[in-house]
Amino acid sequence: MPKMKTHSGAKKKFKQTGAGRLLRRHAMKSHLLGKKSSKRKRGFRKDTGVAPSDVRNVGKQLSS
Repeated sequence: MPKMKTHSGAKKKFKQTGAGRLLRRHAMKSHLLGKKSSKRKRGFRKDTGVAPSDVRNVGKQLSS
């Protein structure tokens, strides 16, 4: 049986930490930034965890 391929869209959007947690970028950081406060935009910089309900699906897409 051939090897499973990693979902190429998912590998660009998610990353896995050493402990196995899945991280994603914040939404709302790509456009219309003039109306958002600096404090709010700073908060978008850090990666955040994938929602518990989505971890299984994202993990399947990343497992190669």
